[in-house]
Amino acid sequence: MKKIFFYLLAVMMLANSCSEKEYSAGDLTPPTNLQIITEIVGQDGTHPNGDGSGDVKITLKADNALSYKVDYDANNAVDLVYLPTGSVTKKYTTLGTNTYRLTAVAYGKGGTSTTVTKEITIRSYFTPDATLVTNLSGGTSKTWIVDKTVGGHMGVGPWNVNSIRPEWWAAAVNEKVACCPCFYTTTYRFIKDAGTGTYSLQVTNPDGAFTKTGSLASIPGIPSSGAEGCYPYGGGTSSFTFVPSSSGAPSTPSVPANSPSTQTSILLGGTNTYIAYGSCQKEFEILAITPTYLYLRAQGTETGNAWYFKLIPQ
Repeated sequence: MKKIFFYLLAVMMLANSCSEKEYSAGDLTPPTNLQIITEIVGQDGTHPNGDGSGDVKITLKADNALSYKVDYDANNAVDLVYLPTGSVTKKYTTLGTNTYRLTAVAYGKGGTSTTVTKEITIRSYFTPDATLVTNLSGGTSKTWIVDKTVGGHMGVGPWNVNSIRPEWWAAAVNEKVACCPCFYTTTYRFIKDAGTGTYSLQVTNPDGAFTKTGSLASIPGIPSSGAEGCYPYGGGTSSFTFVPSSSGAPSTPSVPANSPSTQTSILLGGTNTYIAYGSCQKEFEILAITPTYLYLRAQGTETGNAWYFKLIPQ
């Protein structure tokens, strides 16, 4: 009898262990009623597209949303940015009156999502500080080089408004002399045409351009592969404009270790010029400038990096 009892018990335990269990994923209904609420700063009956600052207050709202992302101009390549609070003030820096298409994504449980778009038309007008222009161009033209004699003449940190400093790495004095002398011999001549009120940059590369390769190079003619270094480059000239900085960095640092900003950027036209490093995008934020010192910040062509450069007059 005992053998029969234990046999039956074993069969029951085996049957129980093999029975299927049902699990519920819960409610996977995506967020609903997603809205993009925009307030164009300075908008009124006389100024329907804002006061020229280019600032827009953006708020995303939805029912049952856990998080949000936004693309500020889906007319270009989609670049969704995470919004922790669902709200942000965005500065649009393209001069003139322009229409942008916002795309918002609200995420719910289990990875569900809802997407909406909205078009806004914004006016951006900007006049750079006269002293800043004179310090950069000397009134007519002025040539600058990277200052290899100071630490931090090149550096890198995260591309976000909470870190305006090279917190990941900063170059030592003369650090690139052995590997990349072109970094220190390339010159950057900023020219102001008083007659037309326009600006241009002339880049001269006696020893090539300091850059990464392939898709990370922002200038033409660079090899498709290879390590960071000096590559043959004939230099070039392009126009540039002064625009309000798009980074959102404050003029007075919110964190003591951060750099202040002039909130003014140099925006290069075309593809054949760069400043300091040929693997940056075309907007160079002027963090600080005097007649003898220029401190720049630019977003790298790789994702998430902010590059820093210190220059002096030649």
